Amino acid sequence: MCFSAGASFTGSAILSVIGTLTLKKVSKPSQIVFASIPIFFAFQQFVEGVLWLVLPNTEYIAIEKAATYIFLVMAQVCWPLLIPISVLLMEESGKRRIILYILLGIGIIVALYYGCGLLFQHPHAQIKSYHIQYQAFTPTASAITFFFLYLVAAVVPLFVLSTKKIYILGMLMLLSGVVTVIFFTQFVTSVWCFFAALMSVVIYYIIKSSKKTL
Repeated sequence: MCFSAGASFTGSAILSVIGTLTLKKVSKPSQIVFASIPIFFAFQQFVEGVLWLVLPNTEYIAIEKAATYIFLVMAQVCWPLLIPISVLLMEESGKRRIILYILLGIGIIVALYYGCGLLFQHPHAQIKSYHIQYQAFTPTASAITFFFLYLVAAVVPLFVLSTKKIYILGMLMLLSGVVTVIFFTQFVTSVWCFFAALMSVVIYYIIKSSKKTL
């Protein structure tokens, strides 16, 4: 997570357990990707834990670069794709699926935008004010637009899905995103992923609840 190596590794371990328990509650194959989200967050937080360890030591520059790229690919490329895909797989309503396909299209555009930035630029991470700050080049004129589109792709699908109680996760994601932008402007990537990782615990209860209604 965004505060220390210990917090990152502890969070990773807890999320791994929660993710495993969530997968055991899956009642339909269509829920597997959504139920796996805590596992993905566990891996991401493990990678950030590695960054906490290697950033103060210049002799580990190769590991630092690899971990930085892996974390940013997860944060900026995977999530705007994984969220709408996982929700789309679970939705059965034709009208809602059309909306979700549109949101997935937005997610693809966002993923390509950030993916190209990571491919052609040289992002790096640094420890600053007890957080990890990720710096990657993005054109100023389009940065705000694509961050908004990122929010649309990663959050709005949670309000579209007809599965019971999933809107709670959407509300928490949206609220945490706003709080992060306002109070942690320089550390949005790390801090929002921290909040999102914590909130992925809700997925366990969503999957468990959906199993009871079958």
